[in-house]
Amino acid sequence: MGTNATVILVHGAFADGSSWSRVIPRLQAEGLAAVAVQNPLVSLDDDVTHVQRAIDRSKGPLVLVGHSWGGAVITQIGDQDRVTALVYVAAFAPDIGQSPNDTLKPFPPSAGLSGVSVDKGRFLTLTPEGMARNFAQDLPAEEAVLLAATQGPVAASCFATKVSAAAWKAKPSWYVVATKDRMLPPDFLRATASRIGARSVEVDSGHAPHLSRPEAVAAVIVEAARTA
Repeated sequence: MGTNATVILVHGAFADGSSWSRVIPRLQAEGLAAVAVQNPLVSLDDDVTHVQRAIDRSKGPLVLVGHSWGGAVITQIGDQDRVTALVYVAAFAPDIGQSPNDTLKPFPPSAGLSGVSVDKGRFLTLTPEGMARNFAQDLPAEEAVLLAATQGPVAASCFATKVSAAAWKAKPSWYVVATKDRMLPPDFLRATASRIGARSVEVDSGHAPHLSRPEAVAAVIVEAARTA
């Protein structure tokens, strides 16, 4: 794949597009264009609409990258002609008719659930303590404070929404397993990578390897872009 490829980066819950700020320069240095989508985290359909706008604005072949909840989004939207590869970063990858919650049912609850706060509109946020202990435990304390302040609240209903497509059935896929993840169990991540037939790369990190180990995550994306 040449330098005309574009990588579309889809953030997950409790985050925003700036969470890719350390990966983007590394992709650009490899000749790849990169676009970080700012998803509203209101529903699967809304997030898919935002990603589709980014796809429509971009030219040439595409690699879709999804972190956490963003994995469900790229699963739903990724089976398009110009999409050559999918990269899942500690992410959900439901099958057709499954929700993210469905895929988690065989696994024990994660430690990260203890740090989730629910407001009267049924939107979820991470408490500052939950962010520091379970989402960003391998980042400096001051960065965890910033992440807590800038996080995107996510509708609880997102995780109960069933996908109607599964792009990983048709597209080559890569999967970054965060071995110290406290939001999604590492065994769940490994099982997900195996279930979708992805090339799996383990990274010694918490739930946000694109922040704590951006060089490793960028290397996986570059490999996907060049191989697919």
